[in-house]
Parts: sequence; structure tokens; C-alpha cells
Amino acid sequence: MIGTLGLPEMLIILAIVFLIFGANKLPQLGSGLGEGIKNFKKSIKGSSDDAPEDKSNEESQA
Repeated sequence: MIGTLGLPEMLIILAIVFLIFGANKLPQLGSGLGEGIKNFKKSIKGSSDDAPEDKSNEESQA
């Protein structure tokens, strides 16, 4: 079962993160991570929306 994380492993990781960053930094880290994921999804969605437009422009020029 290499590669799977269970509840005990997740709790250990959470405890280590808590010890390293402290309670005051955790909300800032969470919001920064969430904002980064949101921007990543937005950029992926934007690049997939741009691709069909490029094809239609190439076909109309030909």
C-alpha cells in the first residue's frame, strides 16, 4: 500500500505543519493555497477556452 495516506499519516503531517508554521500562520497558508489553486484552475479554463477560438480564426482566414 505504498502511496496511500490514511488518517494516521494525515494527522502526523498536520501536526508537523502545525509545529513548523504555528497556529497564527495556518489561516494565511490556507488562504494562499486556496487562492493559488483558484488562479490555476482559472488559467487552465482560460487556455482551453482560447484554443477553439484560434481554430475558428484559422479556418476563416483560409
